[in-house]
Amino acid sequence: MMKKMIFAGLASIALFATTLAANVSDTTRLKPKPVYGKEAKVITYILDNNHYRKLSLNDSMSSVILDEYVKSLDNNKTYFTAADVKSFEPYRYKIDDLTRAENVNIAYDIYAVFRKRFNTRMDYIFNTLLKQQFTYTADEYYESDRDKEPWAKNEQELDEVWRKIVKSQALSLKLAGKTPEDIERMLRERYERFSKSILQFNSEDVFSMYMNSITESYDPHTNYFSPRAADLFKQQMSLSLEGIGAKLQTENDYTKIAEVIPGGPADKSKLVHNNDRIIGVAQGDGDMVDVIGWRIDDVVKLIKGPKGTTVRLQILPAETGLNGPPRIIQIVRDKIKLEDQQAKKSVIHYQKDGKDMSLGVITLPSFYMDFDAYQKGDPNYTSTTRDVQRLIKELQSENISGLVLDLRNNGGGSLTEAIDLTGLFIKNGPVVQVRNTINKTEVMTDNNPAIGYNGPLVVLTNRFSASASEIFAGAIQDYHRGVVVGESTFGKGTVQTVIDLNRFINDPANQVGELKLTFQKFYRVTGSSTQNKGVTPDVLLPTALDPEQFGESASPSAMPWDEINGTLFQKTPVINDKVLTNLNKAYQERLKTDKSLSQFVVETDEIRKSYRDTRVSLNEGVRKKEMEEAEQKKATNTKMQGHIPNKEVPEPKTLDDLDDEYLREGLFVLSDLITTKIG
Repeated sequence: MMKKMIFAGLASIALFATTLAANVSDTTRLKPKPVYGKEAKVITYILDNNHYRKLSLNDSMSSVILDEYVKSLDNNKTYFTAADVKSFEPYRYKIDDLTRAENVNIAYDIYAVFRKRFNTRMDYIFNTLLKQQFTYTADEYYESDRDKEPWAKNEQELDEVWRKIVKSQALSLKLAGKTPEDIERMLRERYERFSKSILQFNSEDVFSMYMNSITESYDPHTNYFSPRAADLFKQQMSLSLEGIGAKLQTENDYTKIAEVIPGGPADKSKLVHNNDRIIGVAQGDGDMVDVIGWRIDDVVKLIKGPKGTTVRLQILPAETGLNGPPRIIQIVRDKIKLEDQQAKKSVIHYQKDGKDMSLGVITLPSFYMDFDAYQKGDPNYTSTTRDVQRLIKELQSENISGLVLDLRNNGGGSLTEAIDLTGLFIKNGPVVQVRNTINKTEVMTDNNPAIGYNGPLVVLTNRFSASASEIFAGAIQDYHRGVVVGESTFGKGTVQTVIDLNRFINDPANQVGELKLTFQKFYRVTGSSTQNKGVTPDVLLPTALDPEQFGESASPSAMPWDEINGTLFQKTPVINDKVLTNLNKAYQERLKTDKSLSQFVVETDEIRKSYRDTRVSLNEGVRKKEMEEAEQKKATNTKMQGHIPNKEVPEPKTLDDLDDEYLREGLFVLSDLITTKIG
């Protein structure tokens, strides 16, 4: 009854108002509309009765919600004092009772305190800090990730925090060659935009942020969409937005690239990568607008635009981190075309032990299906499985010796396609188990005995391979049909449905939003969940990404890993423990002798360190040296990222031509597997 849209993909939605960065002299207090209380009550009723975890909104959850709401307002601990946070304690165990009573006033009470504190901070910046002449000889640091820090004891401690924030920003501009006059003007404009931004923050924004503090306490993929956010979500799911093709999220004061969408302009440019920070946006040849501290939706508005127009981005590359120099890149906006999302093939030639090998590669950005065409009975409807099957036949006509299926950055999609695609590589049998809220388990099976490909197979994954990708990779691994190579996957083993709250609230005078709800969970045929842990590769390659920072396990409210009874299935004789031991032994030998792989390990370690390093020096000499070192050590992030073959750029034909180290290593593993099979 509740199904409207079901997702087996990694939904990465930038929810509004994750971070507030604004100020205003306006003291008008925002108040909730009466319909918000009704929405809150209905949402919690649906969650209590239909969410997979079977949790009930109680005092314990109320405590978690309070902390999350305060964090969503002040996630870097730069506005509230310890006394403010203590003043919220009377609410700690009342949110459950208030919500059932259709009372959401707590959201607005706490927001009013935040807004007052924000005004105080901005007054201090405008009246004191922007007029101050900083010197940069003291050996001091600013901790950019203040989640590690306690709440400030008083206003004086916050003054010191903000002194370091503004000083750090001023030093960045100085090192970028700006004059003292330019620095003061640019910082003043930045904080004036903060002020303007808060004026646009309305009652709906407060309610949306508060409701997401409630919904996400159940799990990170259960979200509330305000009417405005719901419209944007639908546009995103239909890929109808014109822009650069990247999903954004807020991290402290920065807008971060959460995911580069395969096939989009950003992906094709090879200039933007996951975890890059956007600090400025310009239209064509126009002036660069500083967007540090902006709300995420305001940044999105600047980046979006008509097809064919140019946007320039000033970014802090992920590989050099906060201490690295900024870069300005240029991207031509475009629509993300269906054909850019489709599977593509290439052939890489390699000679090993005197044997010539043709190694097939199929890059799969998502598990897609043209559902509308299928419903209309179009025999030529587009689907992942049909496309891959066609590409396999084309590769077989070229006499490939083995196949790599590249699922890096594949966030999922159609569950049906994941099952059908698995069926191309196994005779038949169960592929995945799906369990619902009443603990009923459905075994989803490939019933087609035909095999599309029975040769050596490697499945390449990374930390951003999620959901349907994990189902496929897990099944191939469980059946011993192929070898999984790369990073451990994301760990999203849940299914969501979107519920229109208009079905439950009859209020013609007011629009209400939608609820995205987790109601099912995936399990492998062995009974092991893909949730939280993801799929662990048979051959584990170097990774710069810590699980506690990236992936499902990074979220405190992530549902846990567990297991249920396995189901009967017939393993293939292709892969066994001896084969895997030999493949890993060969990989370890390459680590000792392959200079390219050794260098990649070094670069990966450097990127990992830059992710962890959140301290920023406020000493000009130290900061300049750090920037120079970061530039020197800069690793080519494209080596870690899968990419869609670009028709304009000649594809590499041999292993020596590859600059994608992960794919290169995956092909080496495939060649070892071929040798094991035929040698």
